[in-house]
Amino acid sequence: MKETLELSQLMGLIVPLILLQLLLMIIALVLCVKTEETRGPKMMWVLIIILGQLIGPIAFFLFGRRNS
Repeated sequence: MKETLELSQLMGLIVPLILLQLLLMIIALVLCVKTEETRGPKMMWVLIIILGQLIGPIAFFLFGRRNS
């Protein structure tokens, strides 16, 4: 017998991912604005963070910030 995901189960999987994505995006955008120097133009990083969805903020955390 095949089990199918009901809408409530599906939402239970998707909502935490959406919240995680939004939280990472907000934190990355705030850090990008507050950081004096980034590796590359800040506007480029803002676009990567926003358009890159989950990968964009992670890329900024790993590659965008300069360590002082």
